[in-house]
Amino acid sequence: MEEKKPHVVCVPFPAQGHINPMLQLAKLLHSRGFFITFVHTDYTHKRLSTLDSLDGFRFEVISDGFSPSTVGEVQEYRNAEQLCQSVKENCVASFRDLLMKLHHPSDGHRVTCVVSDPTMTFKVPEEMGIPEVIFCPIAASGFMAFTQYRELMRRGLVPLKDESCISNGYLDTIIDWIPGMRDIRLRDLGSYLQTTDPKDFMFNFIADVCQNTLTASAIIFNTFEDLEDEVLHGIRSISPRIYTIGPLSLQCHLLPNNALKSARFSMWKEETECLKWLDSHEAGSIIYVNFGSLTSLTANQFLEFAFGIVNSKYPFLWVIRPNLVMGGHTNLPQELMDEIEGRGMVVGWCPQEQVLAHPSIAAFLTHCGWNSTLESISFGVPMLCWPFLGEQQTNCRYACHNWGVGMEINNNARREEIEALIKEMMGGEKGKEMRKKALSWKESAGNSIEEGGSSHTNLELLIQELLHLGDFSN
Repeated sequence: MEEKKPHVVCVPFPAQGHINPMLQLAKLLHSRGFFITFVHTDYTHKRLSTLDSLDGFRFEVISDGFSPSTVGEVQEYRNAEQLCQSVKENCVASFRDLLMKLHHPSDGHRVTCVVSDPTMTFKVPEEMGIPEVIFCPIAASGFMAFTQYRELMRRGLVPLKDESCISNGYLDTIIDWIPGMRDIRLRDLGSYLQTTDPKDFMFNFIADVCQNTLTASAIIFNTFEDLEDEVLHGIRSISPRIYTIGPLSLQCHLLPNNALKSARFSMWKEETECLKWLDSHEAGSIIYVNFGSLTSLTANQFLEFAFGIVNSKYPFLWVIRPNLVMGGHTNLPQELMDEIEGRGMVVGWCPQEQVLAHPSIAAFLTHCGWNSTLESISFGVPMLCWPFLGEQQTNCRYACHNWGVGMEINNNARREEIEALIKEMMGGEKGKEMRKKALSWKESAGNSIEEGGSSHTNLELLIQELLHLGDFSN
């Protein structure tokens, strides 16, 4: 790095849904002259391709406790809790060593700023006098929900008294005091509060992370003002320095550098032949099914979804990643394989943005992760929502009740319900209304990134702030 450029160190949480939007932000900053150091952990470094060919983009690795085994394969984590625990216990010292290596104030090659995921703020930049801003890869509404966990506990609403609270209607209690969140139920505030243990690791980890984030010098959200205006106003009443710069996927489409624009990471090999298969189908005829990178189905849930999707008689593209089903049995029954020949395609992973942007896609059956939800909105595709983990319940509630672009699938989904909802989405009046609403949100998302739009303006303000931090502003 001969020329002294503003230098941003990007530290995402080591999961696909956190890495992707952080990379999109890094690409936008890189296109504006920033030198980028992108930090992987051992786990993601072994799983992901790198962008070593890109000028001004450096990759570094810190330890997360998932070191390679003797045969060179990375040790798999069992669940999100194990990964969060390992990151919390193992990353701090390694990240401190890395930042000391990168930061050289004496010769001017200092780190301008660290952009951290909320779960990767280790107070190390503060120790070294380096500015840090937080990039929040979840929705503003999901973030606001998590910030209320301590208050929910103070009011005695959580932890749950016993397991019966999950099924006896208790979770339908209306919470009416969260700034900017109307008609929200306890069940809509994320999966981590569904515990009976006051010392539950994920509940306390998420509560602490989000409370700490509110004290950051600035928070960046991958959302746009029109979509979450009320809750953003609520967050600003607590933490005023907020930059909404999404949808980042659309922002990156505007990049002039094709190599930079197309660069992405994937933990699984993308099977692009599905795009040609989509080409052979009529506009608005395909159901796209993808439960994301962390959802785990039981064998029974997998079968219920399979029969529901197939029995709907609509053509579909289904992403079944290798570890989607607990126990690893991801093969569809032969009777279904015979039934779907010619009208169904199953892949291990795919380039989701290109799929959602394809004119043949009519609906998205999704786990409601924020990247998937925002991409679906960005491309005008209505959703069938089956939230699984984290703040996906909040995203589902907003998609179905606030934005009018989703229908929720019951947690204990049965094939008859899935079949009926698909048919309603594809051929019913509700489906028709949701497609109209989805196209309206697509237009709003597009307007936000155009010159004068809220996300375009906020990105410019963010870039100026980061340049100012490094004394690179004019």
